[in-house]
Amino acid sequence: MKSTILALIVSLCGLASLSASKPNIVLFITDDQSPIAGCYGSPLIQTPHLDQLAKEGTMFTRAYATTASCSASRSVILTGIQNHANGQFGHTHDYHKFETFKSCAALSLPNQLRANGYRTVQMGKLHVAPEAVYQFDQYLAEKGGGHNTPAWIENCKPLFNEKSDKPFFLYLATHDPHRSGGIDNSAPEKLKPNLFGNPPVGKEYPGTKEVVYDPAKVPVPSYLPDTMECRREIAQYYQSCTRTDKALGRLVAALKEAGQYENTVIIFTADHGMAFPGAKTTVYEAGLRVPFIVKMPGKKGNIVNDAMLSHVDITPSILDIAGALNEEKTAPAKLLPIPKVGHGENSGAKFKFRHYHGRSWIPLLGNSNRTGWDEVFASHTFHEIQMYYPMRAIIGRNYKLIWNIASPLPYPFASDLWVASTWQAQFQKGKEANYGNRSVQSYIQRPKFELYNISQDPAESKNLTKDPAMANKLEERKQRMKKLQKETQDPWILKWRYE
Repeated sequence: MKSTILALIVSLCGLASLSASKPNIVLFITDDQSPIAGCYGSPLIQTPHLDQLAKEGTMFTRAYATTASCSASRSVILTGIQNHANGQFGHTHDYHKFETFKSCAALSLPNQLRANGYRTVQMGKLHVAPEAVYQFDQYLAEKGGGHNTPAWIENCKPLFNEKSDKPFFLYLATHDPHRSGGIDNSAPEKLKPNLFGNPPVGKEYPGTKEVVYDPAKVPVPSYLPDTMECRREIAQYYQSCTRTDKALGRLVAALKEAGQYENTVIIFTADHGMAFPGAKTTVYEAGLRVPFIVKMPGKKGNIVNDAMLSHVDITPSILDIAGALNEEKTAPAKLLPIPKVGHGENSGAKFKFRHYHGRSWIPLLGNSNRTGWDEVFASHTFHEIQMYYPMRAIIGRNYKLIWNIASPLPYPFASDLWVASTWQAQFQKGKEANYGNRSVQSYIQRPKFELYNISQDPAESKNLTKDPAMANKLEERKQRMKKLQKETQDPWILKWRYE
């Protein structure tokens, strides 16, 4: 009897030790943020807290979203499954109504972490459904409102100070620097810039000091037009990014105050690139490239790594941190039950989700090794429900192929991008007007295939599909794309055979 009790005590102590050895995890996701920060070489924007995180962790310079659309991207982040397979083809709110297949519940990140001893907590923008797939233990309120993100951290402090033998996973997702409903009426131009969640000129959110930028001084990316309308929107965007950086600073301070910082992994990224035509809702580099910094206890800091990561790698990597990943199969150590579905519901049972489409990047942390990380796959189908325009992209170190599956159609615009002063200022000049390194017309009407040498032409300005010297490369990229579509259960692979 005594030996049995002793064995039980040893077993319980072992479980407690295992739980204590697991680090806390914070996944900090911003909304529509390109890798524009001091640590990424931006000369003007102020992001001191992200810059400091980069000094303490590993900064990845070639990290990609799989799609530049909010709901679809977040579904990939939280399931490790491409959105064309998981069913989250587009937005989930209002009349858009897309949802992830319930069969993804077996391997989704919050479900798996909860089953593996984590307290799972969500704050901010979730924008995916159904809850059966994305179920958290706790949902924290956004103190101070949707755009005063630094104030949110106050409501996180009870989590950081809670006495528990279980580590926590915090999914903290800001609404900034997404475009907002407000405009800056003080701008002298007829077309007013969006406020990007910023308070009106001269105002500040309670307890948060704003940093304002001079439109004349902001750098204009090559894919955007160098106009005052565009410059004013970039300045607003910068202001929103800096306020978001302040939230990161308060998060770090709160973790340190609670004595949790040294045992907490912080992953900082964005759902996709900035909300400007030419970036968001496209599979161009400006839409897919995101900031990606990981600070992990025990890993060397101040590391820059140009391995090509994808958002599809986030879930398997976090499960690797939690000790819940079958590395050989790139799958959960244990699949969870799939919720029962009612009459008429689509569980997505046809798709047998037994492993992730991504893999763990944990071995890359603390070093600059990039071996074997030289390609990513991007997949976009919808943004808003009226925006059907499926695209697939295969991106390598040098060459990138885009397949515009619905190329006969004009490119559809997200409602907020269509009304953007940056776009309208050029669109109203006519189809031959310049829009960055393209014309308005060539942005709206796209060819079936686009092939770019992104090592020599990072602005994606010269389509090589008509170059005879590129015929073999074009065919090789097409075959590679088909292979990845097959491996990731892409229904749109059928379009190679008709239309």
